[in-house]
Amino acid sequence: QVQLVESGGGLVQAGGSLRLSCAASGSSILNIALMGWYREAPGKQRELMAGISSGGATNYVDSVKGRFTISRDGAKNTVYLQMNSLKPEDTAVYLCVANLGYRRVWGQGTQVTVSS
Repeated sequence: QVQLVESGGGLVQAGGSLRLSCAASGSSILNIALMGWYREAPGKQRELMAGISSGGATNYVDSVKGRFTISRDGAKNTVYLQMNSLKPEDTAVYLCVANLGYRRVWGQGTQVTVSS
């Protein structure tokens, strides 16, 4: 059974950087069809920020292109989200997701707060 644990969130000033980690267990991330990072802000729908396929292809929502980078380390079975040039509107709970095809597995989320 796949389980995901996020870490790396925190409080940062606008313009700063954070790196989120999503440690997976129960399956190699290299075999998971799509790993991704969503975020959920108060009063807003959960939104996909970035994804990485089992083949290594990446995609990003327009609002984070050029600022966020998704990557993975198969040896550590961990997916990362490097976030640079953070803005107050990036404040949200960030959740890691494993899309297994027949279902999604979610982590518990990590809070990111960007102060102006």
